[in-house]
Amino acid sequence: MTKVFCIGFHKTGTKSLASALRILGYSVTGPNGVADPDIASNVHALTERLVKKYDAFQDNPWPILYRELDEKYPASKFILTLRPTNAWIRSQVRHFGERSTPMRTWIYGVGCPKGNEAIYIARYEKHNADVQAYFRDRPTEFLVLTLGEGNEWERLCPFLGREIPTDMPFPHRNRAEVRENPDRHLIPSTRRLLKRVMKRSGKSALP
Repeated sequence: MTKVFCIGFHKTGTKSLASALRILGYSVTGPNGVADPDIASNVHALTERLVKKYDAFQDNPWPILYRELDEKYPASKFILTLRPTNAWIRSQVRHFGERSTPMRTWIYGVGCPKGNEAIYIARYEKHNADVQAYFRDRPTEFLVLTLGEGNEWERLCPFLGREIPTDMPFPHRNRAEVRENPDRHLIPSTRRLLKRVMKRSGKSALP
């Protein structure tokens, strides 16, 4: 079976995509090695071991390794899930706050998003831009997917060469996040900082 690497950052719909891939018959793993204090040194051995056991891979550390995975496993499929930056950083702060992990320290340089929003946003947006530039003009191997648009099965299944399920909707593991007031979990200081970060980057600030 062709390997499928989901290379969108966490909190971009990775759980929903993993559920969809399982429905389509893929064995899925991830996140992996989140608490490994030596993840930077161990990540390649970890992923090589897991690629032998599973069909699809999502969440950390897989997005960080897309270049190496593309070179090592040619003809694989790569899916970049996207989420608006405002919503993504809100989710980071809400779910992780001041809690640090070795994985996030490796990815962002600092282990927790609260108080480091500018660093996280810069890393997130650079990753998305770099991935899309790297896979430019490779539509049979690379798909950009924004969950919640209502056409997920119609875009995902043809890309993977699978039949569209007719008896179930696309799974949305965290749809409640879309319904709730997106700002109510942000403390005022975090909200003010995020407004400044978005203003400097030339993007729309929070409403």
